Amino acid sequence: MNQSVDASRIPQLKEIVSLALQEARQAGADQAEADVSLQKGLNVTVRLGEVETLEYQRDRGLGITVYFQQAKGSASTADLRPQAIRDMVAKACAIARHTARDDSAGLADPAELAREIPELSLDHPWEVTPEEAIELARACEAAGMAVDPRLTNSEGASVSTHRGVRVYGNSHGFLAGYPSTSHSISCVLLAQAGDDMQRDYWYSAARDPAAIEAVEQIGRRAGERAVARLGAHKLTTRKAPVIFAAEVARGFFGHLVAAVRGSSQYRKSSFLLDAAGTPVLPAFVQMQERPHLISALASSPFDGEGVTTRDRDLVRDGVLQGYVLGSYSARKLGLRTTGNAGGIHNLLVSGGSDAPDLESLFKRMGEGLYITELMGQGVNGVTGDYSRGATGFWVSGGERGQAVQEITIAGNLKQMYRDVVAIGGDIDTQGAIRTGSVLVDGLTIAGN
Repeated sequence: MNQSVDASRIPQLKEIVSLALQEARQAGADQAEADVSLQKGLNVTVRLGEVETLEYQRDRGLGITVYFQQAKGSASTADLRPQAIRDMVAKACAIARHTARDDSAGLADPAELAREIPELSLDHPWEVTPEEAIELARACEAAGMAVDPRLTNSEGASVSTHRGVRVYGNSHGFLAGYPSTSHSISCVLLAQAGDDMQRDYWYSAARDPAAIEAVEQIGRRAGERAVARLGAHKLTTRKAPVIFAAEVARGFFGHLVAAVRGSSQYRKSSFLLDAAGTPVLPAFVQMQERPHLISALASSPFDGEGVTTRDRDLVRDGVLQGYVLGSYSARKLGLRTTGNAGGIHNLLVSGGSDAPDLESLFKRMGEGLYITELMGQGVNGVTGDYSRGATGFWVSGGERGQAVQEITIAGNLKQMYRDVVAIGGDIDTQGAIRTGSVLVDGLTIAGN
């Protein structure tokens, strides 16, 4: 096979998928689906001006799932030669013949499959050489270290670029693929004053390298954040409002998405069980899924099952409109797939047209905790109980004050979502959930 990883490979990958599906059909499978991908990437990390890691990655893989009377078998291979494909299909069929039937198993309904594949501008190759990537990382780290003499050490600056091409097909006649890219630059720095040592980071990620922040800006932001944390102290235990910084708020709303996933619903393991049609957030909050945003990191023309992705409201005026479903979980719940096999696609969280900036959120809060980093996994998806380590800054008189550390915030997500007071306009676009900073009323803050 040739070495390129781009749209020119799609016809060849379609042939591979077609062969796998044909073999499955000849082996007696009622239904089958196959997915093949090629990936290549470059990762460079520089620490204190010296190259610490230089990794060049090239992967390929083919997976198939077959169904015999709703008994399922799956297998995969990295060998894309015809005989290896036949062997893989035979293994999947052998597995299926020894598994129990599942009434919800099978391909997505043909009517749900994408008929037109929109061009979403997801492929923006970055032809950066290892030498150029090293210099970019050095410039990023140097710009950060120059911010303040108290920046004495570094965990490194990294440059990463990845490109892939994927083709999915199934026995309903769906066969399509597209290339995509993702690139990022990050920096982690350490500041020291006496015995006090603090670390912080910054990063920028995009599909198009032209959309990444300047390396000097990333480095400076990392340096400023690390220095700002010097002198951090503990708080006494109290109850107070909190603001989740935009990059942290992504995870805060990610717990809601997890709770309304089909798997959480049909397993009855969600604190938002059967919540569709009920208020889960204040009436001013909207959550809209927009899968076709041009060049966005979570955009996709179809989901992991070939189902067309569509704009939808997940939460309208605070009311949950439905769940996040692939075809399996949809059948388990007696519902229709929402085109979310594989995850959510650009969930836009907003709190109305008058979105305050971060300083305005501080003034609105008056006094409370501004959280810039969370630690630990203390989230119970069944009960909604929430307890995580946090660092950030104490806000007093509407102004950001001294850094705080070694504290724990606690509450219950169901109540925390109802207690959202405002959502900022400082939107973080670097993930599948796009949100600004979020002001939440009245959490327990455990410290001394």
